[in-house]
Amino acid sequence: MKLISNKEYGGERPLYCERDIRLENVTIHAGESALKETASIEAEDCRFEGKYPFWCCDSFTVRNCVFAEGARAALWYSRNLLMEDTLVEAPKLFREMSDLRLRRVRIPNAAETLWSCRGVDLEDVEVQKGDYLLMHSSDIRIKNLNLQGNYSFQYCKNVEIRDSVLHTKDAFWETENVTVRDSVIIGEYLGWYSRNLRLINCRIGGTQPLCYAEGLVLEGCTFEPDADLAFEYSEVQADIRGAVASVKNPRTGSIVADSYGEIILDANIKAPGDCKILTR
Repeated sequence: MKLISNKEYGGERPLYCERDIRLENVTIHAGESALKETASIEAEDCRFEGKYPFWCCDSFTVRNCVFAEGARAALWYSRNLLMEDTLVEAPKLFREMSDLRLRRVRIPNAAETLWSCRGVDLEDVEVQKGDYLLMHSSDIRIKNLNLQGNYSFQYCKNVEIRDSVLHTKDAFWETENVTVRDSVIIGEYLGWYSRNLRLINCRIGGTQPLCYAEGLVLEGCTFEPDADLAFEYSEVQADIRGAVASVKNPRTGSIVADSYGEIILDANIKAPGDCKILTR
């Protein structure tokens, strides 16, 4: 593997189509597509300032690096990425990628990030300003994600999340086969139009959670006082610890909680309208 160290590059495609190279303490200044169409790349202690540095790349490792704000849309149409201990200040990263692992990565400006990716593995990742995180992505495994950003996980499939804190409204809309364990989810309109959403030992906050859902399962979850008007028109099996502020017109299934502030069953309930609402 060829070593490139203590160098600076700029302009258009300075390392285009390179193979089997290791970058140490390299800075990519303003320009475009510095490492496009590359393979078997290692980058450590590097700084990326120009646009589109990693496009159409295969098998690359990024450690202890910085993607400055100017490195927008830095990683697209690539596969087999390991990124560790890295600061990502640029928006619109990780698009149309497959098989990517992020470990101890901070993304303080995560607008339009991780879209249409497949085979995503996140651990100890911090995301801020993360609106629409992971939209249209699939086969996702997450541990210890701290997320601030709305509309997350929309249209995602085959997701497992654990030990995470998610401050996000309109999360998990139109998702399929999602399981969340031992996590906090705060934000209104959670999980609408989802299919096979399973929440285990989670704390849930925000108005009108879990409506229009199919195959919805809750096990050992707790609801914050503002999590009212829950389960409208949903097919649900729920075991809730503690009180629920209000339940409104669940379509079918069973709900068990310690108490309810209000149960609303009115003329607008949808067939079959046979959900059992029980007190433990």
